Amino acid sequence: MKRLLIADDDRMFVELVRALLPSSSWQVSVANDSMQVMMFAMRTPAPEAILLDINMPGGTGLSALQRLKQSAKTALIPVVVVSGAQDSMLPDQVRLLGAKGFIAKPVNAQTFESELLRLIE
Repeated sequence: MKRLLIADDDRMFVELVRALLPSSSWQVSVANDSMQVMMFAMRTPAPEAILLDINMPGGTGLSALQRLKQSAKTALIPVVVVSGAQDSMLPDQVRLLGAKGFIAKPVNAQTFESELLRLIE
């Protein structure tokens, strides 16, 4: 079972992701703001992957990504950024900051799990 941390303040999106990922394969935790991301990522056992939104309370997902990649304890956790932002430079920007990839919102229900797996493995 893969441990996934979803860092997103949009409850409907979190529930959508939970519905798209089979509970027999994924153990999902949720951080509602960018400050909680580090707290949840430092837990034992650590998440095996983080799905990180850009626009959240308590700071941006970009600042959370930078903190994750600067900490020796969390630097190796694969992070996939998910956002509905219309900035065409964002996918490249998050990869430069250390994210494994970018998934645009709204997500494609048919391909979401396979795309997530491809990016974190």
